[in-house]
Amino acid sequence: MECKLCGEEADELITVKVEGRKKKACEECAERLAEEGTIAEEALGAMRDMMGYKGRF
Repeated sequence: MECKLCGEEADELITVKVEGRKKKACEECAERLAEEGTIAEEALGAMRDMMGYKGRF
């Protein structure tokens, strides 16, 4: 099977949620996306703390 993100052949594809959409990715891409998502969430949280945002997002 082919990874939808990098285009390389992979034995097994993992379904990953990216920006609200599900995509099938190889293990390497899935791991990288998980790291990027975690960093983005932490950055957004830090931004909200600096601005004093108290509501929901």
